[in-house]
Amino acid sequence: MYGDGRAKGRARLAVDIGGTFTDVALEFGEAGKPERVTAKVLTTAREPEEGVMSAVAAALGQAGLAPGDIDVIVHGTTLATNALIERKGANTAFITTEGFRDVLETGYEKRFEHYDVNIDKPTPLVGRTQRFTVPERMSARGEVLLALDEEAVAKLVPALERLSVTSVAVGYLHSYVDDSHERRTRDILAAALPDLKITLSAEVGPEIREYERFSTACANAYVQPLMSRYLRRLEQLLVAEGLTCPLFLMMSGGGLTTLDTAVRLPIRLVESGPAGGAILASHVARQCGFADVMAFDMGGTTAKICLISDGRPEKSRRFEVARMYRNLKGSGLPVRIPVIEMVEIGAGGGSIARVDAMARITVGPDSAGSEPGPACYGRGGDEATVTDANLVLGKIDAGRFAGGQITLSPEDAKKAMKAHVGEPLGLDGLWAAAGIGEIVEENMANAARVHAIERGKVISRHTMIAFGGGAPLHAGRLADKLGIDRVAVPLGAGVGSAIGFLRAPISYEVVRSRHMALEALEVAAANTLLAEMRTAAEAVVRPGAPDGALVENRLVEMRYVGQGHELAIALPAGDLTVAHGTELKAQYEARYAQQYGLNVPNMAVEILTWSLTLSTPADVDEATAAPAPPPLSRPDPSGWRQMFDSQQGKMVRTAVYWRPDLQPGAAITGPAVIAEDETATVVPAAFDAAVDARGTLVLERRR
Repeated sequence: MYGDGRAKGRARLAVDIGGTFTDVALEFGEAGKPERVTAKVLTTAREPEEGVMSAVAAALGQAGLAPGDIDVIVHGTTLATNALIERKGANTAFITTEGFRDVLETGYEKRFEHYDVNIDKPTPLVGRTQRFTVPERMSARGEVLLALDEEAVAKLVPALERLSVTSVAVGYLHSYVDDSHERRTRDILAAALPDLKITLSAEVGPEIREYERFSTACANAYVQPLMSRYLRRLEQLLVAEGLTCPLFLMMSGGGLTTLDTAVRLPIRLVESGPAGGAILASHVARQCGFADVMAFDMGGTTAKICLISDGRPEKSRRFEVARMYRNLKGSGLPVRIPVIEMVEIGAGGGSIARVDAMARITVGPDSAGSEPGPACYGRGGDEATVTDANLVLGKIDAGRFAGGQITLSPEDAKKAMKAHVGEPLGLDGLWAAAGIGEIVEENMANAARVHAIERGKVISRHTMIAFGGGAPLHAGRLADKLGIDRVAVPLGAGVGSAIGFLRAPISYEVVRSRHMALEALEVAAANTLLAEMRTAAEAVVRPGAPDGALVENRLVEMRYVGQGHELAIALPAGDLTVAHGTELKAQYEARYAQQYGLNVPNMAVEILTWSLTLSTPADVDEATAAPAPPPLSRPDPSGWRQMFDSQQGKMVRTAVYWRPDLQPGAAITGPAVIAEDETATVVPAAFDAAVDARGTLVLERRR
C-alpha cells in the first residue's frame, strides 16, 4: 500500500539524461489508469549518476512512494553520444587483417562534398599509430585462406601496454561469415591483459562492408570503458537506495535491453534519448489518429526531427555520429546499429548565439549545457543562448522555470543579448533576441524540409507533435514556416522522452549477412539461419521477460544484382518455402518503384542481409475506444504578460494559462502562453488551441 492507502499496482520509473537536464517520469497505480509524476533537474556533467539520483528522489517524494515500491527502471542517456562527439572516450587500439590498417582512414571511395577542395573528413577514433595488423585471412564464403598467426597476436601485448591502451577493437576481413579468428584473438589478449576491454566486430555488427563494421567496432570500444563504469556505478547507487528492481536501458532502435547487454554493446545506446521521444510521438499519433506526423523534440542541447507514418517511426540500421558538416550525409563516422531515423541539429535551449565575421547571427551547435548554463541561470554563464532570447521575448516565466527550481534573471539575459548580438549588429536587446529566435527556428525548419524531401514526403501535410523542454515554445512558429496546420503537445511534454521510455518494449535485433540469389532461394539454409538468429535474440530478451509470448519481426535487405545498395523487405511469419521467393521479388519491385519511380526489367534480385527483432508486446492502450469529445469551454487566463509577436514585430499583451488547470474541452484563442512545470506552449496569433479528451493540447491554424 502507498502512504495514503492506495493499492500499489504497478510502479515504473524512467530516467533520461540530456546535455542540460535530467528528466524523470514515474507512473504508478491501477493498470490502464496510472497516475504520473515528473521531475526535471540540471544534469551533473561530471558525475551524471548524481543528477539521476536527485531526480529519482524528487519523483519518489512527489508520489509518496518508497524505493522498494518501484517495479522497474528504464534509463536512457546521451553519454555515449557526447563522448564520441567530444572525443572523450577511452585510449583505444584497433587490430585488423594484414594489409587493411588504413580502412578507417580511407573510408568510402566517394566524396560527400564533390566540389570542396578543402573538405574536412571525419577523423578516425583510433589514430594510425594505434592500429595494428596480424596475418590472417578468411574468404567471403567462410573458407580459411590464411590461418590466424597467434604468435603475432601475442606480440601485440607489449605494444598495447606501452601505449596504455584500455580498450581494443578487433575487426578482421569477412568475420561476419566466420568469427573464429576474432574470438581466438580475444582469448589470447584477455589471458595476457585481463582488465582490457575487447570489442569484436562480428559481435557488434556482423555484416558486409568492412569500413562500416570496423568503424562501429571502434566506436563501441571507444565508449565501452566510460559507459561500463557509469552504468555499474549507477547500479550500485540504485541498490544502495533500495531500488533493487530490474534496470533496463533504452536503445537507439526503440527497444529496451538488459544492463549486461548495454555494458557489452554501449554503441546501441547512442540515440537512446531521442528514441524515447519518437516512441512517445508514435503513441500520441496512434491515440489521436494522426496518419503522417513530424515529431519535434527540442531539449537544452539539440533539436531532433523524426517522421512517423501510420503510428510507426521510420527505422534504419545506418547512422552517423560527429558530422563535420551539418545535415550533410557522409561527413560523420558511420555506425551500423538499429536506429530510429531522425535528423539532429545543435539547436537547443542552451545553444550559444553569436555574430560571425559576415555580421550574421549564428546559433549552435555548441551549448552552454548545465554548467554554467545560459546567462539567465545566474550560474556564471555569460553567453547569449536561445533560453536567454526566449526569456527576453516573454515566452518564459522567470519564476517558474523547470518547475520553479531555477529562478531566471531577465537582466543577465539582456546583458548577454546586448554584448554578444545587440552591440555587434547595432540592435537593441529585443531585436537581438528576436533575431536569435528566427535563426534557430529557420535552422530547424530547413532540417525538417531536407529530411522530408530526402524521403519523398511533403512536410506541410504532417501534424507536428512537439515535446521536450524547448519544442512547445517554438512549435507554433516552426509550423508557420513549414506550412503545417496542426500541432499537438502531449501531457508531460517537457519530459517526453522519459515518458516514451515507459512505452517501449524489451527488444533486441540480430543481424547476419548471408548472400543468396532470390531465384534459387536456399530454403533450408535460410530457415536454419533464422532459427539461429531467433535463439541469439531470445538469449538477450528472455532475462528481462521470463514469461509470456514474444513478437518476432524479420526483414531481408535485397538489391538488383550489380547494384550497391539494398531495400528492406519484410519476411512472412513461419518457415520460408520456395514459393516465398516469388512473393519477395514482387514486394521488392513494388518497393523499388515506390522509392525510385521505376523497375529494372528482367534483372535478377539477391539477398544480402537478414535481420530478426524479438520483443515483448508494446503497450496498446491507444487501441481502446477514443473518449467522446468533451464540451467546449472558455477558461479565464491565470494572468497576463508581454510577449513578442513575430507577425506584428512588437511586444503584445498575452494571456497566460496554467495547463494543469485546463480541463478537456478548454478552448483558447492565440496569442497565448500555456505554461506547465517543465515547459510552456506558445500559441501564435494565427492558431487556436484546445484540450482533447485525453488531455493532449492541439493547436489548429485558424481558417
